[in-house]
Amino acid sequence: MSTPPENCRINYIELNVRNINKAKAFYGQAFGWTFTDYGPEYAEFSDGAMKGGLTTTAPPSPAGGPLVILYANQLEAARGSVLAAGGTISREIFAFPGGRRFHFKDADGYELAVWSKD
Repeated sequence: MSTPPENCRINYIELNVRNINKAKAFYGQAFGWTFTDYGPEYAEFSDGAMKGGLTTTAPPSPAGGPLVILYANQLEAARGSVLAAGGTISREIFAFPGGRRFHFKDADGYELAVWSKD
């Protein structure tokens, strides 16, 4: 039996993308996410702890949305993985109280960030 989701916690993130296969290739290569296809317009992703979805049912809407922030044990390695997968760096690594992070954009223009305690 699985544990039910915790009340009022972020449980799922859905991204509208132009091309599911391209988005799967990017996130799979950059972060090792795995995917379950649910037809030609939807794929669920898992990062091992949280799940979300990629869908083509609406156009991408990257401007003005919330910033999704991932954690990485090795920030520079994560930055390299983003670039190798075809992402672009929109804000270089910078320090903040408690760690460092960078921002990147995927092929659909979504800006995400990666942070580390180091």
